Amino acid sequence: MIDLRSDTVTTPTPGMLAAMLAARVGDDVYGEDASANELEAKVAAFFGHEAAVFFPTGTMANQVAIRAHCDPGDEILAEATSHIVLWEAGGAAVHSGVSVRPFDGEWGLLKAEQLAGAIRPNDMHSVRTRLVVLENTHNRGGGTVYPIESVAAISQWARSHGLAMYLDGARLWNAIVASGIPGKEWGRHFDSIMVAFSKGLGAPSGSALVGPRPLMEKARRLRKLFGGAMRQIGYYAAACSYAMDHHVERLAEDHANARLLADAVASVPGFTLTPPNVQTNLVWFEVDARHGSAQSVVAKLRDQGIRVSALDGQTVRMCTHLNTSRADCARATDALRRFS
Repeated sequence: MIDLRSDTVTTPTPGMLAAMLAARVGDDVYGEDASANELEAKVAAFFGHEAAVFFPTGTMANQVAIRAHCDPGDEILAEATSHIVLWEAGGAAVHSGVSVRPFDGEWGLLKAEQLAGAIRPNDMHSVRTRLVVLENTHNRGGGTVYPIESVAAISQWARSHGLAMYLDGARLWNAIVASGIPGKEWGRHFDSIMVAFSKGLGAPSGSALVGPRPLMEKARRLRKLFGGAMRQIGYYAAACSYAMDHHVERLAEDHANARLLADAVASVPGFTLTPPNVQTNLVWFEVDARHGSAQSVVAKLRDQGIRVSALDGQTVRMCTHLNTSRADCARATDALRRFS
């Protein structure tokens, strides 16, 4: 079975398993896990920030970041289809008491001019606009990469108005490889960034939040409050460190494989790529009535040994990753073309 549902379905490579077995571990609550400490320093330096905190999941890191930047009653500005809006169970309201004001982007991407005039008035009747959240690459936007010029313009606008900038960079590694723009260049436009190791990089678990040291000290305290303090996490940290060393540049293979799948989708009448230009490892497409529903397409592909996701009634998503070879994707393209 070729599994194209997500880049979270991967299993550790032999090299990653060896790194996990060799990890130097201790009690992270006491700050004594050497592998975790080394990973946090490594990922912070990669993005040009002072410090980092390891998290078991990206969603927890996102929610802690929101709480670290905001107080109850504050407001976040975010794109309407971003992960924190669609797929985190209303966590911003539940955990932090903040509201999210959504803006419609183009394939998930905002422009600075959309935010002009968006800050609430400074009076007792209004929430306090506090944080801008971007997502790069943008999942629901089809794996689109933010143009660095747009990020810089939004960051300049936000900071000129005293707002903090946060990046949900679960798939930022993909953006780095697709754009050729290094981590430190992305990092300088944000007050804090989350990156995931369990998506394109193939680690079994783990994300990191990076930012200035005082903010990360607050985030570590909040991690405890949110139930995320752990003990011997070095086994996970070693897998994540190995992934940084060995699995970043190879993301270009996933991007090429995704374009192969996208070409097959585009050749089928009644399938529409959304967006039409596949930039990274995500392929989203809409299914029209001649093919039934998205679930119908998913079932027919599964009968041919291909697993993909139905995200709503007519929307299908495919995702290439560490465990999908070029041959696997060629086989999947053959299955897709049979819908013609």
